[in-house]
Amino acid sequence: MEKLSGVVERITFVNEENGFSVIKIKVKGQAELVTVVGNMAAVNIGAVVELKGEWNYDSKYGRQFKASGCIEKIPATVAGIERYLGSGLIKGIGPVNAKRIVKKFKEETIRIIEKEPERLSEVEGIGPKRVEMIKDAWVEQKEIKNVMLFLQEYEVSVAYAVKIYKTYGNASIKVVKENPYRLADDIWGIGFKIADKIATKLGYDQNSYVRCRAGLIYVLNQFANEGHCFAFREQLLKEAVEMLAIEPSLLENALMPMLKEEVLVQEGGDRFYLPSFYYSEEGAAQRIKEIMVGKKLFALQEIESIIKQIQKKEKIVYDEVQLDAIRVACNSKFMVLTGGPGTGKTTTTLAIMRVLEKMGAKILLAAPTGRAAKRLSEATGREARTLHRLLEYKPPQGYQKSLENPLDCDVLIVDEMSMVDIVLMYNLLKAVPDKAMVILVGDRDQLPSVGPGNVLRDIINSERVKVVKLTRIFRQAQGSRIITNAHKINQGKFPYLKGGQKSDFFFIEESDPASIVGQIKALCAQRLPAYYGVNPIDDIQVLTPMQRGEVGVRNLNEVLQEVLNPAKTWVTYGGIKYKLHDKVMQIKNNYDKNIFNGDIGRITFLDEEEKKVMIRFEQQVVKYDLTELDEVVLAYATTIHKSQGSEFRIVVAPLLTQHFMMLQRNLLYTCVTRAKKAMVLLGTKKALAIALKNNKVELRNTMLRERLAEEGKGV
Repeated sequence: MEKLSGVVERITFVNEENGFSVIKIKVKGQAELVTVVGNMAAVNIGAVVELKGEWNYDSKYGRQFKASGCIEKIPATVAGIERYLGSGLIKGIGPVNAKRIVKKFKEETIRIIEKEPERLSEVEGIGPKRVEMIKDAWVEQKEIKNVMLFLQEYEVSVAYAVKIYKTYGNASIKVVKENPYRLADDIWGIGFKIADKIATKLGYDQNSYVRCRAGLIYVLNQFANEGHCFAFREQLLKEAVEMLAIEPSLLENALMPMLKEEVLVQEGGDRFYLPSFYYSEEGAAQRIKEIMVGKKLFALQEIESIIKQIQKKEKIVYDEVQLDAIRVACNSKFMVLTGGPGTGKTTTTLAIMRVLEKMGAKILLAAPTGRAAKRLSEATGREARTLHRLLEYKPPQGYQKSLENPLDCDVLIVDEMSMVDIVLMYNLLKAVPDKAMVILVGDRDQLPSVGPGNVLRDIINSERVKVVKLTRIFRQAQGSRIITNAHKINQGKFPYLKGGQKSDFFFIEESDPASIVGQIKALCAQRLPAYYGVNPIDDIQVLTPMQRGEVGVRNLNEVLQEVLNPAKTWVTYGGIKYKLHDKVMQIKNNYDKNIFNGDIGRITFLDEEEKKVMIRFEQQVVKYDLTELDEVVLAYATTIHKSQGSEFRIVVAPLLTQHFMMLQRNLLYTCVTRAKKAMVLLGTKKALAIALKNNKVELRNTMLRERLAEEGKGV
């Protein structure tokens, strides 16, 4: 093992996922900069590094020093200190302030920052607020370095080391040593596999109870990520045995103590739930039954007279299905209004509202996402809120609206119900007063929620609540090829693919992925904006079935970012380049920021010195630290699953046989129904045929339908 020391002159590459870095260092006595590769725990420009490792020769890059260990020391020279501080190491100090500070304090700079930070206010342009920021950031970076150096041995990335420090602070190393499996529970992004790797290197027994426990919880979380509320015993054990590579009996033995600890709930002998999903499912069913047995608010005779008044005054003629929906809504405590695009769900909802308002009812409107709430508000002319805003979610206390502090309403109408998962549904129902009526509006044929459960479909299939299904396509909607083709797709029929000047549905036949990428670039950057006069970033959305591959989300985002966003300001995090004005999507519920999975925004501000990014979403501007950027992804292209509940003026979507695993009828149907003004499909007729034929709705492990049906049919 050889040793090498020098000053970091350049950082050529850093992989935030695994910490692998390529740096150039100035070594005393050598004219050329030396290339060093290895996991170097976020070294900074200007730092003095002491390395151990070995020399090797790379056929492409030449002679390199492969580092297996790295100790970073603070530079001693004035020039070195200036470069060190100006490299972005400390929040609040950029190149300009670094120059000013070093000019003032020279070789004493590091001692001043560490021992007398208040003296930084003597430097021009540094006020008390920035002094505090620099002081805190200096302490934090020192501690983070310690955590990074410790975790480096266990191949944990720089990005995760920062998250670990932010969660546990100065106790980080102690926590990791005591129980590395805690990381999987406490820190988003660190799964069981990373925690298990650390535990193995720390010498944890592969057959230990703590490992079995963590593995079983991880598997149940994976099932939840796929939409299941529970796993059957056989499923749970099979997945856990494969992942942990241990005897099934060890996992069987772990189940009983986990049930005693109440980290698992067992029901019916072979169903295993994580507690939050069990209590949400059980509680949602119970609340629906309690609301349904409450006293009805209105007399039917009164309803008929009001309908006549409205039709006469507003010169509207409701058809029989709509009239039936109004009567059912006004005569039920709990109902579902369902139907495909163009069948008049919004018109019917408005009609129900007019009748109920005439009767003096106080109505609240809500939808799962900001975009869906905005659309509902525009369609009804009334205020509509997201469910989280309606329930007044405040971290860390949680939902302010509950059984003890219910919503103030006679009627609650929730749109886009196919998006609502079981946990959100239970929290919503807890806040509904027993006296209120609940009207759920949605399309049961859309993809189910991203979160666990199949709430809308289960409620309809229980036959426990009143359901009105709208089927007739209104005359004005019949002129839209998007709507008529969506209904054809839903019935398993081949859509009408011939375009034309007046059409809003276009099919471009192409089987080569590279050609499709080129076509998508041209469509988004030139052809569609020129023809429709739209903004290519805000008004056009590319939807694709898959994350990976040439026509997957990741590649399309890189390609579209390059062609649609010429901004020269950016930051890089986790291998992704985030540019000023980029379109991004939140991929995790962040209750502290009041931003939720699927929310789309635009980057409005980037500051590498203060290490912050500002993103404007539908209803607010939100600040992110650079280390939180793994919560957002580029959103020029997104998966069809993530587009639920959103509506876009123009949708462009590739559909190829290489997407075979994802080609399902409800996926294609959801994709087409996202488009408002134009839908452009690119791909092959064979891929279309596969999707149309595959009407096997992916079954989810849920029990809401059975729980609702327990007391027999009807109300």
